[in-house]
Amino acid sequence: MAIRQRYPGHARQARLIASQCHTGAYMGRYMIVVDHDIDITDINAVLWTMCTHVDLAQSVEIIRRACSGPTDPGIHKDKKGFSSRMIIDACPPYEWLKDFSPIIEIRPEQREAPLRKRKKLFD
Repeated sequence: MAIRQRYPGHARQARLIASQCHTGAYMGRYMIVVDHDIDITDINAVLWTMCTHVDLAQSVEIIRRACSGPTDPGIHKDKKGFSSRMIIDACPPYEWLKDFSPIIEIRPEQREAPLRKRKKLFD
């Protein structure tokens, strides 16, 4: 999920609440919260954000014995009903928002240039 942070701790609250609502809680394994300027439908953008914004000691929590379903393939048949859930805060810390490095984007023509060169070399 993506949020626009409004105050310190907002991302943490949002991720914990979202991980416990019905849609987020039923057989979910991961809840990732990113800042509003990240396209959550682009898995590469989400992974990039996780790799560049997450402080593992501060940004990741594991909820144990969270609810799960009877068809959950990741849980042993004798332990159905419970699973663990990882909640990841990939937002810049609220206190750093004004100083956090901006996202650097490559113009489409810059992205395509190496592909054209490669195509010439291998065609």
